[in-house]
Amino acid sequence: MRGYAATEYNLTQGPIKHHLRSIAIPASVGMIFNTLYNVVDTFYAGKISTEALAGMTISFPIFFIVIALSSGIGSGTTALAAIALGKKDVELFHRLAYNAIGAGGVISLIVIIASPWLTPWLFSISGASGQEMVLGVAYTKTIFYGAVFFIINSIFNGILNAQGDTKTYRNFLMVGFVLNLLLDPLFIFGWFGLPSLGTVGVALATVIIQGLGTLYLGWRLLKSPLFDWEQFSSSRYSLSVIGDILKQGIPASLNMATIAIGIFVINFYVMRYAPGPETIGAYGVAMRIEQIALLPTLGLNIAVLTIVGQNYGAKLGARIYEVQKWSLIIGISIMIVGALIIYPFAPVFIRFFKNDSAVILAGTTYLRIEALAFPTYTILNILLATMQGVKKPNFAVYIGLYRQIVMPIVLFPLLASYMSWEIMGVWWGIVLINWSAVIVVFVANKVTLKKQLKG
Repeated sequence: MRGYAATEYNLTQGPIKHHLRSIAIPASVGMIFNTLYNVVDTFYAGKISTEALAGMTISFPIFFIVIALSSGIGSGTTALAAIALGKKDVELFHRLAYNAIGAGGVISLIVIIASPWLTPWLFSISGASGQEMVLGVAYTKTIFYGAVFFIINSIFNGILNAQGDTKTYRNFLMVGFVLNLLLDPLFIFGWFGLPSLGTVGVALATVIIQGLGTLYLGWRLLKSPLFDWEQFSSSRYSLSVIGDILKQGIPASLNMATIAIGIFVINFYVMRYAPGPETIGAYGVAMRIEQIALLPTLGLNIAVLTIVGQNYGAKLGARIYEVQKWSLIIGISIMIVGALIIYPFAPVFIRFFKNDSAVILAGTTYLRIEALAFPTYTILNILLATMQGVKKPNFAVYIGLYRQIVMPIVLFPLLASYMSWEIMGVWWGIVLINWSAVIVVFVANKVTLKKQLKG
């Protein structure tokens, strides 16, 4: 922990807006390349077949289980490690890192063992069938076998994030994007004498890149300014520390799991009210475009969690309110600009992935309605990240259940069937649910901060 108080990694001092920029911008750039990575996968899936595109769209919420587990443990590690740094508790920082990595390894093993029977079952209950199911299952099984890399990478990144370092993960995502451009067609189409693997090739490229990322992120962690190998290696496994990590990480994982289930629910109703691969494929393409629009604000979530965590550990409540204020102003402004760009150019963006008139029409309709909900995503993420930074992550689960499961099951049939809006009822239902969730989270955030920061 070389010169901690004087370094740029001390987020309890200095201008809030500077810290937001220095953490959020590299994180957002990294997320841009991460989403472009997924865009490449979607692009090549469309080249395989419409069924492959639909199968990978159906697989997304299932694959998201791994993302939810890894992201939850990573963000939980970030929150607790940042609080430890705010308290200047060097020993606790390293103990948290040691136990988080150990817990991540165990969770990875469970996912790998469960994947052969879990994947087909999840596809079957989603309503998938035929080639869509065959291609989607093949892709998802391969991804699950690489779960250890996803989870350990997220933990390594969480420890780096707690120090204010988002540049390392940005670099990995940028290089990963370039490698994916090369490996996807290599494995999908069987270049240079390799077997043609189709959707399995898409997944295999991802697993290889994540494995390389584990080596790079681990090396960067060892070299990071606030990490000391001797203190780390002298740490011991502790059920209480692992319990603290899980208390922070499981709500975040469950929140992301509800997103996966929410997409699962949306996929179900899309296939119910608009049968055939065109609309579900269009929804998959539109989600990728929507993710691109959301990217500049995703870095804000990481910055908010990190800065709030350190300042909560240092008991600097006024700075926490300032972090939330500026991140909301910046995030909402960005999303309004994104919506104004998406609305007129939606058909152009959809056509890039699939030049099919039915896919273009369905995707354009969704994006133009969904643009009205763009600001809700950044508002929800920032408010929930603030609450996690003050060690109150559980509300994210409740709002996730409300927004992703309970309200869609209630509202989609009401709008689509009872009011005869059909697929339009699903699209408008998403917008209405998101804005109602904003109101609920705003009130909960205000009450939580008042309680946690009193005195």
